[in-house]
Amino acid sequence: MKIAVIIVRILVGLMFLSSSAYVLFKLGPIPEPKGNIKVFMDGVKVSVYLLPFIKITELVCSIAFITGRFVTLATVVIFPIMINIVLFHIFLGPEDLITVIPLLIGVLFLAYAYRKNYIALFTVK
Repeated sequence: MKIAVIIVRILVGLMFLSSSAYVLFKLGPIPEPKGNIKVFMDGVKVSVYLLPFIKITELVCSIAFITGRFVTLATVVIFPIMINIVLFHIFLGPEDLITVIPLLIGVLFLAYAYRKNYIALFTVK
């Protein structure tokens, strides 16, 4: 189980690292969105802060996953972003949903693997 956690942690970290680095550092052309995705992305771009904030959060969490430091915190922080990625693909781009499912499974697996660290959050004093 320990080796599986390390493998999944690094793979999830690399997936988020590549996504955030590609956008933040403009490593290549970003394809022009169409339809409802374009409307959504135009709204995100107009907000100015949202896309960089999300990508910087992904970058910090990916570094935590890859290094193995603060993985419990990174899993909690990345989970709302992961839910939004999944919902985005369900409602706006279902053809790419197949690429998001392994990432969701990886994040859920890490949450399960580190579940003992979350016990303190749910205890009532």
